[in-house]
Amino acid sequence: MADLPQDLRTALDAALSSVPGAQLTATFQRLSTRYREEQAATTPIMATPADVITYSAYRMPATFAAVRSALEQVSLQLPDFTPARQLDIGGGTGAALWAATDVWPSLSAATVLEQVPEAIALGKKLALNAESLAVRDATWTTGRLDQTTFASADLVTVSYVLSELSTAQQQDLVAQLATQQGLVALIEPGTPGGYERIVAARDQLIAAGHRVIAPCPHNLTCPIPRGRDWCHFTSRVNRSAVHRRTKGAELGFEDEKFSYVVTSPTLQTQAANRVVRHPQQRKGLVSLRLCTGDGELREEIVSKRQGPLYRAARNTEFGDPWPS
Repeated sequence: MADLPQDLRTALDAALSSVPGAQLTATFQRLSTRYREEQAATTPIMATPADVITYSAYRMPATFAAVRSALEQVSLQLPDFTPARQLDIGGGTGAALWAATDVWPSLSAATVLEQVPEAIALGKKLALNAESLAVRDATWTTGRLDQTTFASADLVTVSYVLSELSTAQQQDLVAQLATQQGLVALIEPGTPGGYERIVAARDQLIAAGHRVIAPCPHNLTCPIPRGRDWCHFTSRVNRSAVHRRTKGAELGFEDEKFSYVVTSPTLQTQAANRVVRHPQQRKGLVSLRLCTGDGELREEIVSKRQGPLYRAARNTEFGDPWPS
């Protein structure tokens, strides 16, 4: 469960109160339809202050949860990694900024690059009373991705951005990311299209000399059958009362599916096998679908006779590492 920090939740709910309910509902329906299309945007998806607030209300909690889950896996792989500088590309209202500082309190300086001035204005407003100094003092820069030379950083985050770019623009962006010496984290929706964009970026970064930190336990070709399946993970986030009202939802939580890859040209670690499907539990048995260090998919059956390993398997969740 990845809950929004209370200081962010309070600020986001306060911002929502400024938009009339009817306008909030209509704007939400329009923006959610556009978001699901996953097509390159010729104009900014968020065009007005109401668009920015509404989009943040229904997407910021889920984006925070996905980014935080991905970065948490990195922190498990690299316990000594303590980044000081973050660059958040296409950062919107700062969900990845909040997520990164939640995982790494060591962050002391951050820059958010965003092309929509209204998103920057709301991002700054949400950050005013943040507990994290890096969030409060972040530098917000207005600019287009294809017209900006990126500064160096220990951690570069690009979340839910590739889906808004053409294939050529995606390749150009990843080529710029490949020149970074820090950690590069790309997160996309956990859809077949999102997975394909992540795999293409992964291949491009590896070809440029990067190594995969997470989630893959190898730098080989992804073994997921292309066109028949896709690699994705899930993070659950609680909904506030305002969040539920915005989405017309009844459940107090939602599950955000996401695909991601984190790479580095300098750091390296051999990740454990990764559980890529929900474990199947039967009486005395747990079946795990694993992506392994040798670049293959494998089913592993853990029986009750295996004692501690069986108990570990029963507590293992979709997306968790598994001993090699």
